Amino acid sequence: MNINERTVLVIGEDAVNKLSNKKVIVFGVGGVGGYVVEMLARTNVGHITVVDFDVVSESNINRQIIATINTVGKLKVDCVRERVLSINPNCDVKTISKKLEVDCIDEFDLKNYDYVIDCIDMVSSKTYLIKYCVENNIKIISSMGAGNRSEVPEFEICDISKTTYDNLARVIRTNLKKFGIKHTVVCSTKQPAKKQRPVGSIAYFPAMAGIKIGAYVINELIKQ
Repeated sequence: MNINERTVLVIGEDAVNKLSNKKVIVFGVGGVGGYVVEMLARTNVGHITVVDFDVVSESNINRQIIATINTVGKLKVDCVRERVLSINPNCDVKTISKKLEVDCIDEFDLKNYDYVIDCIDMVSSKTYLIKYCVENNIKIISSMGAGNRSEVPEFEICDISKTTYDNLARVIRTNLKKFGIKHTVVCSTKQPAKKQRPVGSIAYFPAMAGIKIGAYVINELIKQ
């Protein structure tokens, strides 16, 4: 039995082979993004680029799939690459340890990717990445807030104009409205228990958001 045998039984050999030729870039590989990459790697997506400037901290261990006592202090992109290759050694994994800024977006060569996945939590970078992709007809999906919630997660895929109970989505929605941009996001349908800083988080909420995004993108790639 090879690593794709059970996947082939569900989506077929042609789809699995198609995924092996797809190129995806993931911005932010923490709580949500780490699980997105996990889904891509385990479903035979062949070319994955991960972008993140941060290192693993102890406070990440409660919710980030790459975070363990042994990875504290290491670059997140390096931890993701090591994990992906331990799952699928044939995957072409590129790492970029850099913060996305307005003046450097061309360096990422986004037009060469089949899908851009935005798991950034910085409002300015998130807004500009969405704007750039939409204006250049690049496929993109964004994660919204997954913090300060602890009940059984429910996420939906919708236009950002339909989001509720989400402070991050509210700010991004306001920013995008200035440019007349509609945008697909994954958001929680649950109201946060409370507003607090720093934002609290529990293991399963970012995980479920990442899995939802991964499933959506995989199915979209198969259609292409």
